Amino acid sequence: MKKYLFVLRDAPHNGSHVQEMLDVILITAAFDQSVSLLLLDDAVFQLKSNQQAEKYTYKETAAIFKALEIYDVHDIYTEIESLQERGLKPVDLLLPVKELYRKDIAALMAEYEVIF
Repeated sequence: MKKYLFVLRDAPHNGSHVQEMLDVILITAAFDQSVSLLLLDDAVFQLKSNQQAEKYTYKETAAIFKALEIYDVHDIYTEIESLQERGLKPVDLLLPVKELYRKDIAALMAEYEVIF
């Protein structure tokens, strides 16, 4: 089994990219692959509680993020600096995350065989 790390950088409701990536993540996890997520930059907003996707005419992705656990996607990482720069704390997010400092991101990536 290969280890996959999906790195998301885009803000939510900024086109269909987030929805498409979530589809790829779920499909990969459905085939019993080890899947983890890393949210950097504005992507940390994807897990922010109480979003209003209908304002942007995009599908609500919160339910998809919550479904990740069903697919055994348990390792969701965020960069501490990305949260801080955007005024967020882990308690503001939909799901529990593992926080990493920016300096530790390269070491995390080295643990994975496939990075998207």
